[in-house]
Amino acid sequence: MVLRVASADSNLLRRELRGIQERTCRCALVISNKVSKRSVKRNRLRRLLHDHLRRRFEQRNDLAGRWLLISLRPEAAEAEPTQLLEECESLLRSAGLDP
Repeated sequence: MVLRVASADSNLLRRELRGIQERTCRCALVISNKVSKRSVKRNRLRRLLHDHLRRRFEQRNDLAGRWLLISLRPEAAEAEPTQLLEECESLLRSAGLDP
C-alpha cells in the first residue's frame, strides 16, 4: 500500500465544486487489475478502505484542503482485511495524519 498526500488545488475540481468550502480531506483509492482480475474483489477492497477512511476522517476539520491517494499493491488481494486496515493505519501514522 502506498500513500500520497497533496495540498488541494481547487482548479482541478469541476466548476460547480470549486467554490464549496471543504470540511475535511478528500480520499481516493487506486486498485488496479494487477491486484485482482475480478471486479468484485477490487470493489470489496475499495468499500472496506473507503468505510475505514470515512469513519476515521469525518470529524477531522484540521485536514481540510488535503487530498489523500492510496494505491494498493498486487499482494493486497491475498491479505486479510485486518492486515490491510493495520497497514493503512501505519501509513497514516507515518504521514502524521493520526489524531
